[in-house]
Amino acid sequence: MSKPHPRALVWLRRDLRLDDNAALYHAVKSARQVFCCFILDTDILAALPRSDRRVVFILAALQELDEALRARGGALIVRHGSAAEEIPRLAAELQVQAVFCNHDDEPAALTRDAFVEERLASFNVVLQSFKDHVIFERREVMTAVGGPYGVFTPYKNAWLRKIEPFYLKAYPVERYLDSLATSELARGVPSLAEIGFEPATLPAHLGIGASGAQALFEDFVDRMERYDQARDFPAVKGPSYLSVHLRFGTVSIRRLAREAHQRLQAGDHGAEVWLSELIWRDFYHQVMHHHPHAMVGAFRREYDGITWEQGPQADALFKAWCEGETGYPLVDAAMKQLNQTGYQHNRLRMVTASFLTKDLGIDWRRGERYFAEQLLDFDLAANNGGWQWAASSGCDAQPYFRIFNPTSQSEKFDADGKFIRRYLPQLARLSSKAIHAPWQAAPLELQAAGVALGGNYPRPVVDHAIARERTLARYAVVKSRALP
Repeated sequence: MSKPHPRALVWLRRDLRLDDNAALYHAVKSARQVFCCFILDTDILAALPRSDRRVVFILAALQELDEALRARGGALIVRHGSAAEEIPRLAAELQVQAVFCNHDDEPAALTRDAFVEERLASFNVVLQSFKDHVIFERREVMTAVGGPYGVFTPYKNAWLRKIEPFYLKAYPVERYLDSLATSELARGVPSLAEIGFEPATLPAHLGIGASGAQALFEDFVDRMERYDQARDFPAVKGPSYLSVHLRFGTVSIRRLAREAHQRLQAGDHGAEVWLSELIWRDFYHQVMHHHPHAMVGAFRREYDGITWEQGPQADALFKAWCEGETGYPLVDAAMKQLNQTGYQHNRLRMVTASFLTKDLGIDWRRGERYFAEQLLDFDLAANNGGWQWAASSGCDAQPYFRIFNPTSQSEKFDADGKFIRRYLPQLARLSSKAIHAPWQAAPLELQAAGVALGGNYPRPVVDHAIARERTLARYAVVKSRALP
């Protein structure tokens, strides 16, 4: 079969792997020579702290990817600059006829890609983009009247009705990799220092690159059947830990969904629950596509009428929340986990988000931004969806009057206090009953455990019962402004 393009460039973004990569597959099938590149985009990097775990993760993944390409006759071209400028420049230098990439539906990415497409077209280079990051995107799963879903369960049911082996099949990239080409422009992956960043520690258990994703997936397959029972307990090895690999595409979503769907058909309830989590991911991405306003404000616009706490007192409470100094042990241990590792257990993301918005009365967007800075697996659509779920302003969110009790959550999901003790060692000697609410413990028990409230551990910054009443009053505006 003839190949229409003598030369093509694959622009890797959220897809740092060779295996089952849609853009790479279409490129190597349609061009005689295929170059691969990644842009360390200064338009994104400029806003990040100089010690950022995600940058460390990306560079390590790029190093592994470059080695994999070189083993197959190619190499990775890495540029440091604005992607909007570097891609057209690189396409001209390589004299390619087409640039291949995978979709990125974040609003800023769509603007960037439209600009790049226009620049490329000015010298007769086409930009071709493909679905790769989700199973179903954009308008692929719609209601009977052709609109987007705003509630998860009907979306999930429609997703499951639509799914068939075709959508889960891997792209057979390996059989066409003889099209890979190298270039003198491929000079290896720069160091952190060369791009103006400093070292940061990555959690060892999350792995790096496609090999790390492979190891995690193999480990999780053996635990998947217990996922529904173990996933809510932060001291238990319940999650897959693959979220960062899905975020940067070091693993294929099709591979994960295919395994889960096959097990679901065999009656595996753990796989059914895990597949639901993957479908939530698709759901939030289609929400972002159809409702870009939700990326900056409430999905349900009437919730923009809520008056959040502001001023020095609110700032002090927000700082206490960020630093894990609220006096509520499960909340504090969760925030310590986030700050120390860049990871936070999914159940704890709900607990901490609910606490910020409904105990402290602070705008969910402040918490969303903090998570965006700290999470190694930060994904705009999922992070926004999770925060708006907790704040009750999103699609299919928890009702505003449903307010997590941080102490009850602690007693239910970390009953023995194992997780709390890991991140709050100053509370380690408290009993499994007292550790959830130290302020209720007898003074003698606190003294025997070496806990000094207001000293080595803070007193609660708010009273949950009082905060609950304030939240119900704060959200009352939603009733009066509700849309018909």
